[in-house]
Amino acid sequence: MKLVVLDGYTENPGDLSWDGLEKFGDLRVYDRTPKDTAEIIRRIGDAEIVYTNKTPLCAEVFARCTALRFVGVLATGYNIIDVSAAQAHGVTVTNVPTYGTAAVGQFAIALLLELCHHIGHHSEEVRKGRWSSSPDWCFWDYPLIELAGKTIGIIGFGRIGQTTGRIAGALGMRVLAFDTMQSDMGREIGRYVSLDTLLAESDVICLHCPLFDQTRGIICRRTIEKMKDGVLLINNSRGPLIVEQDLADALNCGKVAGAGLDVLCVEPANPDNPLLTAKNCFITPHISWAPKESRQRLMDIAVQNLACFLNGNAQNVVKA
Repeated sequence: MKLVVLDGYTENPGDLSWDGLEKFGDLRVYDRTPKDTAEIIRRIGDAEIVYTNKTPLCAEVFARCTALRFVGVLATGYNIIDVSAAQAHGVTVTNVPTYGTAAVGQFAIALLLELCHHIGHHSEEVRKGRWSSSPDWCFWDYPLIELAGKTIGIIGFGRIGQTTGRIAGALGMRVLAFDTMQSDMGREIGRYVSLDTLLAESDVICLHCPLFDQTRGIICRRTIEKMKDGVLLINNSRGPLIVEQDLADALNCGKVAGAGLDVLCVEPANPDNPLLTAKNCFITPHISWAPKESRQRLMDIAVQNLACFLNGNAQNVVKA
């Protein structure tokens, strides 16, 4: 059996092993594959098993790659797959839905703490010699923010949102949540409220919701106007949840005091993205998911997905 990994580098830049997949047959791993349909088809060839992270598989791929039986997405999101075309050609598509819960929740709080303390900036100033030459025993260039007693509003209160809520609660924050699906576990962590209430009462707003038609652009000029002046915004979920020009305008006028973003609408970032020059906006290159522990978990589940499929008991199957 032939297996192909189209873009394995981000999942495994060298610190993990592909041994789990190699045991199933002849494995070919490409670090990266151009988003060119002809080249994608060429690389898949007569493989029965294909793994992809961000390399798109369109309807033509499924029509031309007739040996293909299984596609494993090395991620949770699967919008790069034409799932309807896969189903029409009898190809099973799986994803890995829960591998990064702890890592993503942790990263959301890391972004928030950076906004509160500007640790990177102050560390760099010390290295430049500014503290050594300071007339005072300490200095700070930005307002420093204590989180205890403040309110965090989390939009999307599933596994990751609840993880972030638990950490925020441990910091002494009041937790509000907005989600169409409510649970008893969620109620133990925070209080469910309407979106308008969350926007109006939160000192910090954190996005942990999936990207659906109804959540696309959920942070825009209209919803920003409903927020407190000086609110902080965190997004390490999906870039298109935010209308980027509207957020940039709000940052530059001070309505939003700061933003910590690990995702953008277009990735890698376009050089003319207005958030790159917006005031007090931290942007990291979509790395919330990437601790080694998290990637190892992803690898293990991706291997299990294939094993279950071959045993006739497919798991984590996605459908159109």
